[in-house]
Amino acid sequence: MIAELLPDGVASAWRRDDAEPVTLFPEEAAAVARAVVGRQREFATVRLCARLALRHLGLPETPLAPGARGEPRWPQGVAGSMTHCAGYRAAALARSADVLSIGIDAEPAAALPEGVLEGVSLPGERRHLDALTARTPGVPWDRLLFSAKESVFKTWYPLTRRELAFEEASIDFEPDAREHSGTFTAGLLVPGPVTGDTRRDHFTGRWLVREGLVLTAIVLPR
Repeated sequence: MIAELLPDGVASAWRRDDAEPVTLFPEEAAAVARAVVGRQREFATVRLCARLALRHLGLPETPLAPGARGEPRWPQGVAGSMTHCAGYRAAALARSADVLSIGIDAEPAAALPEGVLEGVSLPGERRHLDALTARTPGVPWDRLLFSAKESVFKTWYPLTRRELAFEEASIDFEPDAREHSGTFTAGLLVPGPVTGDTRRDHFTGRWLVREGLVLTAIVLPR
């Protein structure tokens, strides 16, 4: 499903469970050696997805150990993103000659726990979600907002190596004519990353709600 949100030139792969056996590289195995079995399995499956995407790009498999923030350390010349939640694991990759950064996120299509929305949103965003809920009540808009902000962070972090708080980006959703899908714009409320001679003050992405999942994706072209 994640491929529907990605442009040509971005390779992706996804799995709904951890049924396939995966042999990790030693660096990868060491990163989750003390984790519970469930975490080890999802870690392995999402790296399987990344290896399949690397293969689609014509690139060799390589260890994808996590960095200091938990982010995957991609091989030189590759931009990418991973995500995993209950019932879904995915990776999206592109050559960095074409794409500066990618952020993808998957979440269960259910409302956020009580009190979480207030901690991850701005007052204007909550008014925006109220209006969207009145128009399209079948979409878990609060969870979609959370997912979009996760995709924003995953796009932002490789370019800046700095944290980005939830209140430092404002999301605006635009539904498509097709049910339960659309686009979104994330306006950065702090100085955006500078790439070349251009400051990136906003990111644009796509979203989809289907089969019990919320999916969001941002691809920042070079």
